[in-house]
Amino acid sequence: MSAFIRWSSQPLEDWADRFAQGKFIDLDGQPTHYIEKGEGAPVILLHGFFYDSYLWVSNIDVLAERFKVYALDLWGFGYSTREPMDYGYQLYSDQVSTFMDALGIQRASLVGQSMGGGTAIVFCLQHRERVDKLLLVGSGGMPHSLPLAPKIITLPWVGEFLFGLSTNAIRRKNLGDFMIHNKELLAESYVENVTRFHKIKDTTECLLTIFRKQFFFSLSDEIHRLAKLDVPILIVWGREDKSIPLRIGEEMHRILEGSRLEIIDGVGHVPNYERPEVFNQLAIDFLL
Repeated sequence: MSAFIRWSSQPLEDWADRFAQGKFIDLDGQPTHYIEKGEGAPVILLHGFFYDSYLWVSNIDVLAERFKVYALDLWGFGYSTREPMDYGYQLYSDQVSTFMDALGIQRASLVGQSMGGGTAIVFCLQHRERVDKLLLVGSGGMPHSLPLAPKIITLPWVGEFLFGLSTNAIRRKNLGDFMIHNKELLAESYVENVTRFHKIKDTTECLLTIFRKQFFFSLSDEIHRLAKLDVPILIVWGREDKSIPLRIGEEMHRILEGSRLEIIDGVGHVPNYERPEVFNQLAIDFLL
């Protein structure tokens, strides 16, 4: 058995050379990794917390049959920069804007999961003319209190200790408790692929900084403002979501009059992975 490679230990460039599947672009001096596939109308995929663009592994190729798909690694995640920043929805909205400018994308539909959904909401409010449609998947934004276990991680030194242990167990537990409902889908290969970027130097520090800022559920006013805009919105939620419960999605749907809510049974916070055949068809039908 090979020796365990410590979390937050590997140089970004070395790890990216070994494992990054996409392209790199410099955005305001910050290396940014993204996957680009397909032809057609642009669709930008924005991952949530804990993940990177691998979140969309079961969706990119299918969507790319109809659309030009871009899956970003948001700053602090995946193979993008680890430079200290003022992490939050504004930063990520700015990253999306700069990315679109750099690639000459005038308008796109945004698909955001969890934190990526909150990013899509803020971007749409600030750049309505550049958004065709919004697809929000277990989206962040609405007020919501964290369960006890995640709150413990915000305590000084606790997160550093737990996420520094030389084991996959803590990350696997996080995926099983709050992300994936069907535990049969938590194969070793999936856990390894999801958390591979956690090996990159300074990742633990970035993740804990972002998590402790607790901006995920801070968009109540913005969501009410979004309701006043004329933009097509599809909300997709897992009925068994333990990270952001379905009632939060139902409240978002109520506020966003004219939006459509699709609930997928038997899945958690990442319905696009647990039931990709259902999610992909919903996404294609909506985005066309």
